[in-house]
Amino acid sequence: MSEEYKREHVFGLDYGTSDFKFGPITLGEIPEVVENRGYFVDKSSLMSRLMGVKRDVVVGRDVPKFLESKEDLAERMVYPMRNGVIAKDDLKAWKVIEEITRYALESFAPEDEEFNGFYVVASLSIIAPRYMYEKLFEIFRRINDKRVLVKAATVIPQPLAVAIAQKIPTCTVVESGHGNTQICPISMYPIRNAVIALNRGGGAANILTAEILKDAGYGDLAKEESLVRRVKESIGLIPRDLDEAIEYGKTHLDEIRVSLKIPGTRIKIDLGDHSWTRFLIGEYVFNPGHEIFQSYFTRGMPKPSDVKIGDTYFYGMMDMAESIITSIEKCSVELQPYLYSKILLSGGNFGWTVPENLRGVAVRSDEKLREMLLRKGVENVSVTITGDPKYSVWKGCIVYGYAVPVDYQWRWEKFEGWMKIA
Repeated sequence: MSEEYKREHVFGLDYGTSDFKFGPITLGEIPEVVENRGYFVDKSSLMSRLMGVKRDVVVGRDVPKFLESKEDLAERMVYPMRNGVIAKDDLKAWKVIEEITRYALESFAPEDEEFNGFYVVASLSIIAPRYMYEKLFEIFRRINDKRVLVKAATVIPQPLAVAIAQKIPTCTVVESGHGNTQICPISMYPIRNAVIALNRGGGAANILTAEILKDAGYGDLAKEESLVRRVKESIGLIPRDLDEAIEYGKTHLDEIRVSLKIPGTRIKIDLGDHSWTRFLIGEYVFNPGHEIFQSYFTRGMPKPSDVKIGDTYFYGMMDMAESIITSIEKCSVELQPYLYSKILLSGGNFGWTVPENLRGVAVRSDEKLREMLLRKGVENVSVTITGDPKYSVWKGCIVYGYAVPVDYQWRWEKFEGWMKIA
């Protein structure tokens, strides 16, 4: 297959813990986005038979059409990558990954006779074990059962994709999504023995948001994860200094109070006197060790815990600045200044906005982290949010696929190159 054909048919797949971004090179700057989840339909039910439902698992934008009662969600809805890793024998999770991958490729596969499959670049967490790469290659082969959708494929770590998208060969990438946060120093390649993983991301902020909703009288709504996430993204604020922000919020209620209407429903959320808790949502991502969160832990909210997944430890309560310092200090002393001078923030968990009337009390993610590092004695530090933090990984996949020569074959010793699929 020619280099020209490959460059016209590069296809990016970013398997995030919450969102799945996908699309071909022709999309430009913004990929398609659906939730990385699958709903297992009760095929034995009478209505499934009468309605002619043939799919075992529904993925993509059709999922809401099949949802049943709230109680069924816990049993039938599967989020395959809550920690960026799927157990080798988790059959349901791998089934979701296969179906959502098929869904993505079929959505863009042209019907013309000249099409002979995409050159697929998939991205996984930096801590994904080798068997996940092997499983993905197996899935790509099975997807070709009816027609060729995948000509060749490769898999790259998400932080490396970010560095590629920004064209910065030496940097520290902090990739924070729904399930976890990856801190990865890069010097041409990821420095794997310096990677630090945090057992929290946007999902942790969702849990806190649910508790805040309960305290404000919305306990019934706090059970629906998608709604809680929407509330978090709409009202959450990152404080420059949490204690000062809380004081400001309690004495300037009219300025921080917000009313949120859920489109298509009669639901309207107003935190009222609890509006100052908006600052807690953003702080929790960066520093869950602040004493104010202890009251939530005492009441039963799960504390982010240290866990081991595969060979990787995920730290629960380490603040984000300390995790960056710990990661960079695992690298050569000579290299460290360059890693501090280019810290890139990527992932939807860094896409917080600052209302104009609260500027100074509330800050962006890069401002927050820069000040945290300065307080810990790190000088000459530069922190930058990538242009579109939610899409940085996908963009890197596209750039990588365009650049890697068509004849560069997959090498397991380097985890790079094209694996021939068809």
